[in-house]
Amino acid sequence: MKKLLAVSGGPDSMVMLDMFKNDPNVLVAHFNHGMRPSADQDQTFVAQVAHQLQKPFFATKVSLGANASEATARFRRYEFLFQLATTHQATIFTAHHLDDLVESVAINLLRGTGWRGLTPFTISGVVRPFLDPQILPSAPYTKRQILAYAAKHQVAFRIDPTNYEDYYLRSRLRQKLQDFSDHQAIYELWQKQLTIKTDIDEVIQSALPTDRIHSRKIIAKLPRPIALEYLRAALAKAGLSATRPQLIDFLQAIKTYQPGKQFNLPGDRLVRLDSQTFTL
Repeated sequence: MKKLLAVSGGPDSMVMLDMFKNDPNVLVAHFNHGMRPSADQDQTFVAQVAHQLQKPFFATKVSLGANASEATARFRRYEFLFQLATTHQATIFTAHHLDDLVESVAINLLRGTGWRGLTPFTISGVVRPFLDPQILPSAPYTKRQILAYAAKHQVAFRIDPTNYEDYYLRSRLRQKLQDFSDHQAIYELWQKQLTIKTDIDEVIQSALPTDRIHSRKIIAKLPRPIALEYLRAALAKAGLSATRPQLIDFLQAIKTYQPGKQFNLPGDRLVRLDSQTFTL
């Protein structure tokens, strides 16, 4: 199996690269977001290390600008990674670790994303070796452990200055979580939620109609949490993704819209709500 390592040049991804440097199936990918002047230097640095290790190197540069959101940068980065992974039939490896997991759970809870906020890092086709003991037996790794590895093995890396700025919510939250010590409890909760998520997804998938014709009456009678999960899965099957507020609005439309009225789904996709059904 080819491993497509997403390497930014920071300590986490450079340590990940060092841990897999002897694997002949490793490919190195770098996404240059163009959000700060030093981004080009990061790309040059990663390219040089990949060359020294004799690993195939792939990079792309975009110009998102200094004010681009984390969400935009993340979307474009994964878009690049998945294109590469498809081309080279590889699995994407990212360097997310236990501190990242705790931060993501905290951010999701602050934003009120519901129970799925406890299950970040579950994108299909993406592996997080620092969180997976089946890949790295010593996992999960904390940031402190990664930095200790870098010092012990003299792993060179670059620092992203935006990690210490207050512009992004994650950066502000990171400072507040510095004294948080119960990472293992969050990790164990995350593992339990992953199992529950898998079970829920299997049940919901089995309930979706194969012809994509959905009953307004049945959905309207479902308890709201189940109805939202149903709609999330139905939209995903139709190639659409919606936020929780968008799902809530769609559910309300299903319950209240008069026959023949259309609802605007994400991506400017219109769906006509007939008297009894709608088709996605």
